[in-house]
Amino acid sequence: MEEPANLRFLRRLVTVLTATMILGLLAIFVVLVMRFSSETPVPLPDTITLPSGATASTFTHGPDWYAVVTTDNQILIYDRTSNALRQTLQIE
Repeated sequence: MEEPANLRFLRRLVTVLTATMILGLLAIFVVLVMRFSSETPVPLPDTITLPSGATASTFTHGPDWYAVVTTDNQILIYDRTSNALRQTLQIE
């Protein structure tokens, strides 16, 4: 017995949509892998000289500076090119 035309159309439609969804998910996965693997690492300084008694808690960076948050609630902002201390902020 031959299946009805509507059922055949629905079966083919579901098959095509499933294949499209699988290809779409694979494309998203490939784009994510390419995006995260192609990032160049941030150039970090070899050494950071902190003031005496300061212990680093957190590190962050900007285009031409980097900052170290210390355990005694200070933010030390350094120049990226010269590694010189630019500014010190006290967190209250």
